Amino acid sequence: MKTKEIFSIFSRKRLTEPKKEKRKIIVDYREKNSLVISDLISLGIEVKFQNLKIGDYIAGNVVIERKTVSDFISSMINKRLLNQIEELKQYENKLLIIEGIDKRELYNDENGTGVNANAIRGFLLSITLRHKIPVIFTKNSEDTAKYISILLNKKEKEMSLNAKKKSRNRKEQLQFIIEGFPGIGPKTAKKLLQEFKTIKNIINAPEEELRKLIGRKAEIFFKLLGEKY
Repeated sequence: MKTKEIFSIFSRKRLTEPKKEKRKIIVDYREKNSLVISDLISLGIEVKFQNLKIGDYIAGNVVIERKTVSDFISSMINKRLLNQIEELKQYENKLLIIEGIDKRELYNDENGTGVNANAIRGFLLSITLRHKIPVIFTKNSEDTAKYISILLNKKEKEMSLNAKKKSRNRKEQLQFIIEGFPGIGPKTAKKLLQEFKTIKNIINAPEEELRKLIGRKAEIFFKLLGEKY
């Protein structure tokens, strides 16, 4: 007589849990020396370095531009951040992180920049309201990494990396060069170009003519032209 083999439901079986897919983030290679990288790795996130055309981090479908407080102020002064903001706008999901935030450090003139506190506030409002880019303030690199970690936990479709640097037309290029001078904003640069037509004509114009058009800003303009490298 054949006996039927019976399996005990109480027999010990090694149960193996399916391996969780490791979270990954794409990081611009220029961020290699940032403390954020080691903080991300300590959170179990795999970091892949690439030469990103836009942004510093890509977490899922979100592109992130990270600035320390000092970098934010300096890039605000030299207008570099304005260009980066315009490039970020081609993405649906974008984020500006300002790291190492301390209200006294952000609004006080600790680095001799001479930037008025209300000018900084106005610029932040412009980023949020006009350009529709959310701004997050983090305490330090660890705090930044934790924000990114939470973003990676959200199951979203990954974004395309085929973003392109925004190319300026001829007029925008001319205006961008003039805006590089201290105290010369978009409106003043446009006014100068409309009056003198070329950058060469602006540089060669008598100081008195510039003073009539842009006031005391002409002094700063001519002072920089005479500065030695």
